[in-house]
Amino acid sequence: MAASRFKVEQIDHVHVHVHDQYEAAAWYKEVLGLEILAGYEDWAADGGPLTISSDGGNTSLALFQRARGSGAAFSTIAFRVGGEAFIAFLAGLKECELRDIRGNRVSSADLVDHERSFSIYFCDPDGNPFELTTYDYQYVSERLAQDSLR
Repeated sequence: MAASRFKVEQIDHVHVHVHDQYEAAAWYKEVLGLEILAGYEDWAADGGPLTISSDGGNTSLALFQRARGSGAAFSTIAFRVGGEAFIAFLAGLKECELRDIRGNRVSSADLVDHERSFSIYFCDPDGNPFELTTYDYQYVSERLAQDSLR
């Protein structure tokens, strides 16, 4: 994938695995001033992350529940891009041999629809997990319906 065709905008969020999402959120609020993003709190009710931020969600931590006594978990770093860049990245997957956490080749079929955002997950050559995400949901939805990216 040519660097001139694609560039991330910023780090969007980092996955942090915790034993109790709300207990952890309280700690992060007290120590770092991070607040729960109410608009995304319903994701935690469905087994997803409890998202906290100090800047209204421009950069955040996604607190994922893990069982007590379980070992350390990988932290995933999520990069944010606009809808056009996200579509370009998906199209570039045909040329780029990215792998997922299990070592399987990543394709546009691995796209995850979060109903407010789209993400695709992959690893670097050392196995570190990453996510590419976009909140241009409408734009990407329309392009996916038109294109044969999936």
